[in-house]
This record gives sequence, C-alpha cells and structure tokens, in this order.
Amino acid sequence: MTYSRITLTVNDLVETVDVPQHMTLLQMLREKLSLTGTKNGCSAGECGACTVLMNDEPVNSCMVLAAECDGATIVTVEGLAKLGKLSKLQETIIKTGGVQCGFCTPGMLISATALLKRNANPTETEIREALVGNLCRCTGYYRIVEAVKESAAH
Repeated sequence: MTYSRITLTVNDLVETVDVPQHMTLLQMLREKLSLTGTKNGCSAGECGACTVLMNDEPVNSCMVLAAECDGATIVTVEGLAKLGKLSKLQETIIKTGGVQCGFCTPGMLISATALLKRNANPTETEIREALVGNLCRCTGYYRIVEAVKESAAH
C-alpha cells in the first residue's frame, strides 16, 4: 500500500499525517485525528453530513482524498468553538431547537458558517440555498434556518 505524508492545518493546529492513497479526508479526520464530529452519512457526497471547510470553502469530506489536502486548511465542527466557548451559531441552533437527532448538525453548522463568512446578513432564500447540500430527516429545516437568521441578526 502506498502512503503519502501530508501536512495540513486542522482547527488551527498543524498536523503531519501518513495517509494511504485511497483514504478520504473524512476517514483521516475520524480515524487518524480522532475528530469524530464530522459524520459519515452516505459516502457519496449526497447528504452533507461530512461537510468541512477546506480553505474556507465547504466540501464533502467523503469525496476528497486526504492526500490532496497537503498544505490545506481544514475546519471541522470541533473547530467552530473557540477556547471552549460555542460559536454564536452553535448556541443559537441549540436555543432554537434546530437539533433533533443531531446527525446532520455538524454539516449544517459548517455550511451555515461558510455562508455567514461570505454574507453577514443573508436572506432566507440565501440560507436555504447554502444548506441545499445538507439533508435533514428530522427537523424540516425551519428551526435551522431560523437559527442562521438569528445568528446573522446579532
């Protein structure tokens, strides 16, 4: 088996990891770095549960090879909290009841965070468009959209 040694920044920490050529970013995060907040939903890039920020852009980590991430900056859901304090969006999604089973929540939070970095005051349509790649089977999206709107308003 062929391995690549990659160095990347994950949640503000520089990591050097030996990864097999076939290993995905999702697998590397979960298996090599023990960052299990990023979920494996479909392994086909369809559900968004594995969404992370790669160089400030949301990507489905199940569709990116870890070996392609050499030099990249990655932010997972664990990286949204700073110094043990949840981000405003994380606090708001809890407050509004936007979390039910929680499986889609990490991907939703990452996609919404990317949106709010690009657009500090998005419309409801823009929020829904930003979340289109994240499937939720529990909430019907209403409370998640409300949490993003409320986070943007403050």
